[in-house]
Amino acid sequence: MHKFKSRAAVGAALLLAFGATAVAAPKTPAHPPSPHPMGAAAVDSARQLAADQEPGTWMSAGRTYSEQRFSPLTGVNKSNVSKLGLAWYGDVDTERGQESTPVVVDGALYITTAWSKVKAYDAATGRKLWDFDPKVDPSNGAIACCDVVNRGVAAWKGKLYLGALDGRLIAIDAKTGKKAWEVQTTDPKQPYTITQVPRIVNGLVIIGNGGAEYTCRGYVSAYDAVTGKLKWRFYTVPAAPGDPTNTPLLKSALGTWDGGFWKYGGGATAWDTILYDPKTDLIYFGTGNGLSWSQQIRSPKGGDNLFVSSIIAVKASTGQYAWHFQEVPGDEWDYDVTNPLMTADLKIKGQVRHVLMQAPKTGFFYVWDARTGKLISAEKFAPANWASKIDMKTGRPVENPEVRYTDERAAIVQPAPLGAHNWHPMAYSPKTGLVYIPVTESTTGFQSASPASFQVKDRVYNTGTVSFSDKITELYGKPGAPLRGNIRSYLQAWDPVAQKEVWRAADKDYGAHGAMVTAGDLVFSGDWSGSFNAFDARTGKKLWSAPTQADVVAAPSTYTIAGEQYVAILVGARGLPPGQARTNPLSANNSRLLVYKLNANATLPSTPVVGSVAGKVLDPPLLTGTNEQVIDGEGAYGRFCAGCHGAGGTADKSIPDLRYSQALRNLTSWNQIVLDGARADKGMVSFKKVLAEGQSEAIYHYIVSQANKAKATLAAQK
Repeated sequence: MHKFKSRAAVGAALLLAFGATAVAAPKTPAHPPSPHPMGAAAVDSARQLAADQEPGTWMSAGRTYSEQRFSPLTGVNKSNVSKLGLAWYGDVDTERGQESTPVVVDGALYITTAWSKVKAYDAATGRKLWDFDPKVDPSNGAIACCDVVNRGVAAWKGKLYLGALDGRLIAIDAKTGKKAWEVQTTDPKQPYTITQVPRIVNGLVIIGNGGAEYTCRGYVSAYDAVTGKLKWRFYTVPAAPGDPTNTPLLKSALGTWDGGFWKYGGGATAWDTILYDPKTDLIYFGTGNGLSWSQQIRSPKGGDNLFVSSIIAVKASTGQYAWHFQEVPGDEWDYDVTNPLMTADLKIKGQVRHVLMQAPKTGFFYVWDARTGKLISAEKFAPANWASKIDMKTGRPVENPEVRYTDERAAIVQPAPLGAHNWHPMAYSPKTGLVYIPVTESTTGFQSASPASFQVKDRVYNTGTVSFSDKITELYGKPGAPLRGNIRSYLQAWDPVAQKEVWRAADKDYGAHGAMVTAGDLVFSGDWSGSFNAFDARTGKKLWSAPTQADVVAAPSTYTIAGEQYVAILVGARGLPPGQARTNPLSANNSRLLVYKLNANATLPSTPVVGSVAGKVLDPPLLTGTNEQVIDGEGAYGRFCAGCHGAGGTADKSIPDLRYSQALRNLTSWNQIVLDGARADKGMVSFKKVLAEGQSEAIYHYIVSQANKAKATLAAQK
């Protein structure tokens, strides 16, 4: 079922057919209309380089090669944003996280949704043009560390390029939605996934992958956009000595590792940010954590473990190494630096510098020379206890020795693995000179598993860590220790030259969300309270807000059709905002594409879907398991379940919180889901092959125990 709300220029017959209400809106300054027919997706290097000559087009996920997510449009601005209204919306037929930024080119709007589906719309009216479903096997949901999401498509010469969850790179005809070709970019026998946006550089499709919690070795590949033929591949960590894929660079990197790390895969997957800079002709990407997380297990004598948690620059045409910068030598806190990169020209100490910038998980904002990788500055943009500062002579963090952990020693670390800034897009305005960052503050406890007993298992987390233990609990109980589970988030305006915060807008309900900024001095971003908001880019004052009926994690885009400016946002994450009922018959989390323009007055449905309930009720059964079962269940849960459902049974907002599950009312129902795969079509596949006899029941009793503890805590607070 798809809903339409049309613009004034649509004919009367269309208005009657779709029940649309339209009100004339002020026109923005006219820009030349696209000479290409709808759906042409006629993007090439010259057009992408000249993106600012088409300010009404959003032809790639970051809009320009710089990925600043800045729009030159001013039709919607501080003086009239209060008149922004819903123009049309489209119900989305998946109920997992929605993370893509709408791409708008040649009159068509393209999004991807959970499960790597692609949808195309008439950007003015919302008329559905086509759907594409790559039919990803739901069993891949079990190896998607952080949900079955997708962050968007790339457009190039009449085709759209999709990185599918199962590792395929797929070329789709932009007009028809038909598959042109596909290639498997990963080993299907290994638990790789793809959730990132492909980038296209001079006819090469650049793509990475994820899987550094399992048994994977990271790499980035380039494919011919016409044929799908592999052109080059860059591995991010060495393989075993003597492996033919070990280049001279990787052979030298072997010296920064110890032990048989390759048995675990090595990790360092490049699962999100990839950026091409035409000024330097370099491609930059960030790498993720080492595998296992515990350095005591993967590299017992320590070492930097290159190229874990690094920014790597390679030549665009060949993939040849240019430079690297390792942000977290010997990382063991899941400090991926795959978080968004952007380039800009900044005036620093009286000189205009062409720079590369990043606000990674670590809490430090980095500015480098884009050509050489030389560090220009690095300061904390969020609280972090793992390092006191970055040494400007060496570029290395000055580590707090208390955050290194072993199987005998625990540590409390800030930020937690989700990071001070994760994948959620940030934005930069050349007008204000500010970067707008979705920031999260959190802590977590770490302790290594025993190296003697740790064993690598297939298609499950192999982090080699425990997140709950007596030693961790003891640390959290010490005077001055942070409050466990205390998380807050906010949108932050950061001055990258002065390296200081200018303003922040706090979130009512914590959860990060992507951002976009415009020349109208507006920052647009959603939240986890069910709102889409516009802020004054200079002061942070909230100027406008509209209900989304869903949690928002993705970043918006903006475009013009016939002189009218539109703002589009894809909404939906696991769960619903507090008190919100389900109103989308196709999606339990009200996933939708929402499109706004001035003076529009469409409305979202208000009638709850039959059987939906607003809010969650914590009403677990009484604990009937033994203490031994609960203890065994805690260990099994940490190994097999915590990666998706959260430490201690406390899920983040992208995955169901099992303490609230109705399956707790009946152990048979629980086992049907965990062992028999009753929800395999939703991505919760059977774990029968990896769980020992009795472990499913032990995990059940552990979650019942956690739910009862939470219920008692809530009762005590009343």
